[in-house]
Amino acid sequence: MDEALYITSLIVVAIMAFVFYRGNSFKLMFIVLALGVYMVYSHKSGNTASKFKDEVIESIDKSARDFSKSHGSKGYDEEKIKKETPNR
Repeated sequence: MDEALYITSLIVVAIMAFVFYRGNSFKLMFIVLALGVYMVYSHKSGNTASKFKDEVIESIDKSARDFSKSHGSKGYDEEKIKKETPNR
């Protein structure tokens, strides 16, 4: 089923690119072709935009934890902030 959906979506992308080409919408044609290239790439390699996003967020989270540890910060302390800032 997955393979049939993959082939069908590539056919739809090819038809849409052809229709946009015939209608002189070259920007939309290139966008549709880029979408098709992304679909083929993600299907063959397994690398998806969601996976990349998750890896970036995990890396940022790890860096933030390491930064907190290296600077002696144990998190947000509301009471300490209230003591250090005057009331307005």
